[in-house]
Amino acid sequence: MPRGLPPWAALAVVALGGVASAAQGAANAELGERAGDPTLGAVVNNLGGTLLVGLGVLALPSERAGLAALRRARLPWWAYLGGLGGAAIVLLGAYIVPVLGVAVFTIAQVAGGSLGGLAVDRAGLAPVGRLALTRPRVAGALLGVAAVALAQLGQPVGDLALGLVLLAVAGGLGVALQSALNARVSAAGSPAAGVAVNFVTSTPAVLLVAALAGALTGPAPTWPDAWYLYTGGLLGVGIVASLVVGVAAIGVLRTGLALVAGQLGGALLLDALLPGGPGVRLPVLAGALLTLLAALVAGRGAAGPATRAAVPTTRVAAEDRPGADGRLVG
Repeated sequence: MPRGLPPWAALAVVALGGVASAAQGAANAELGERAGDPTLGAVVNNLGGTLLVGLGVLALPSERAGLAALRRARLPWWAYLGGLGGAAIVLLGAYIVPVLGVAVFTIAQVAGGSLGGLAVDRAGLAPVGRLALTRPRVAGALLGVAAVALAQLGQPVGDLALGLVLLAVAGGLGVALQSALNARVSAAGSPAAGVAVNFVTSTPAVLLVAALAGALTGPAPTWPDAWYLYTGGLLGVGIVASLVVGVAAIGVLRTGLALVAGQLGGALLLDALLPGGPGVRLPVLAGALLTLLAALVAGRGAAGPATRAAVPTTRVAAEDRPGADGRLVG
């Protein structure tokens, strides 16, 4: 199980997932813009991820074995809803960013994710067990939000609508829950099972919202030819897998901070390498380094696995309430 991964290795894996997340966000946004509706990028992303997961189930006996173990675990129904958090943040971003701007949306999302990470770790929702609300963890969460705010210096700010800011914060909370729930499912079955459940849950939600918004019933979209715009699903599978690995080893808060550090690093690379990009921006570089530092600070004085609430890898959710004897449920 990925639970045995050393913390430094888990941080590295999640940071790479963050780099993939930056590339995924850029591809999805451009695809939606070219196709004529912002939700179409999310639709293609989730359908692509679901297709890859389905092919994996057909081709890999280990993935089928993980799903079979998951059925035997008898998790409560809410443990399978982690994918809704990922669907929510993708859809919220498509509609909120044009109003608030990238800077305010990102800061609000990270604030929500940090608050959610502290809460779900304290409740013991993730496989790593209960993690106390210590000063280093709170300091790491605050430092992470401050680092992201620094990284957004110079970015345009839109209309500061309080309701939309709160929705962005709620989206960050949803991502924290997504990470914890997916890792919970993975502990009961396998990492591949956790990724599969994420896409099976999130894709219908994305399709429903896109249909209600008219993206699937209006004029036929104009699909661009650039192949890289359709890689969101592949990147998404890797991102969800990295979160599963990270949460099992270091908890939700530190996983979220490492993901943001990777996202900022990925954005820095895209800015520097893409034609017409703004080049290396020092606030983004400083923000990425400070966010990684925040992940390290949050781990200071962390208890070893033996002192945390232990959670069995099978039948992990016989309890139907958060915080019951170890971990419960991204």
